Amino acid sequence: MVTLASLPSHLDMDLVRTFVAICEEGNFSRAATQVHRTPSAVSLQVKKLEALLGRPLFDRETRSVRLTGDGEVLLSYARRLLALNDEALARFRFPDLKGVVRLGAPNDSGVLALPAILRRFAATHPQVRVDVRLDTGKELYRRQSEGMLDVIVFSMDAMKTAALEPVHVEDLVWVGLKGGRAIHQRPLPLALAETGCVWRAMALTALDGAGIPHRVAYASEMCRGQAAAVEADLAIAPLPASAVEPPLIRLGAAEGLPPLGRFNTYLTVRDGGGEAAEALAAHVTANFHDLADRGQRLFA
Repeated sequence: MVTLASLPSHLDMDLVRTFVAICEEGNFSRAATQVHRTPSAVSLQVKKLEALLGRPLFDRETRSVRLTGDGEVLLSYARRLLALNDEALARFRFPDLKGVVRLGAPNDSGVLALPAILRRFAATHPQVRVDVRLDTGKELYRRQSEGMLDVIVFSMDAMKTAALEPVHVEDLVWVGLKGGRAIHQRPLPLALAETGCVWRAMALTALDGAGIPHRVAYASEMCRGQAAAVEADLAIAPLPASAVEPPLIRLGAAEGLPPLGRFNTYLTVRDGGGEAAEALAAHVTANFHDLADRGQRLFA
């Protein structure tokens, strides 16, 4: 007979972290690499977590990794648990920090993420000043390598060869104005960032592959600038799924547009960056976990 006393009183954070890694990687083997375990050890962790909760978390009738309904519910809780866990550790590992930490973020997604990151970091480390630079991923990476930035967040295809694990993975989607006319124009008018942006490259490659004529009707380094052009019905744009808010809508196959896929966001800390940099990095990671939870499920 199951009693309240026999039920588990807590969730093991290692099990939770492995569960989230599987969800974000969509594959047990890749998740095993991320959490530094063997695939068999990851499978055992999943079985232990399912036994602990008394519910199946993954649908084992499909070839790919797929969440059950209970797994989807747990994923929401798991991301919040990890975010709070990492934030709490940062607060007590680096108490009473002072000084300056230099943060670099991309012109596009950085604009969306920075307010929450700075707000939560200031709440736990009010005596640390954060100097922020917005730039392209390539420029941010160069500046960090030259010691001018302590923490950088960036999206850049070229960095895939650096064996970095993404701190965030999100769908890039086509966005247009609800009831707008831009989607029906040919050549298709686009609102894009400048050359070198990962989102721009993904959009142009997809349209070229689908044979859809297009033109750059509006250019802005800031995704909010691109969103403004879309809201004015001057163009459509490739933006993160989490950035789609009324009056903007998500466009896709129904409008004859090709899928864009996902983009990765990476985080690196400069060697010798210090405790303030490590603490800020923990807050950045926690914030992206929250963003993923609010914005979308990372796989269906």
